[in-house]
Amino acid sequence: MNHRVVVSLVVVGLLAASFTPQSHAQVLEGLAAAVTGKLAGLWRNGEVELLGHYCSYSVTPTIRRWQLYFRGRMWCPGWTSIRGEAMTRSNSGVQGDTTRDFVTKAL
Repeated sequence: MNHRVVVSLVVVGLLAASFTPQSHAQVLEGLAAAVTGKLAGLWRNGEVELLGHYCSYSVTPTIRRWQLYFRGRMWCPGWTSIRGEAMTRSNSGVQGDTTRDFVTKAL
């Protein structure tokens, strides 16, 4: 799933809301906002400090065999060219697995 899918879902929801009676339109707009917020929260980028160096990470969702997975990547610009990578079903655990892979490759 990428940003185009999210935008398409929002556009379809808003178009459907414009053709429904007012009370249903308000419900659909609230639902579209909630779904969009949840979908947008699946992507994360940030920085983490590792051994005194700032490293960047990114987490992106992907679908494999009709199941949601999270792909994590970690790199430390200006320190090393090593890149840690991991793919798990856990949104909360992917960053730890990515860091573990980075440290394993560094050793």
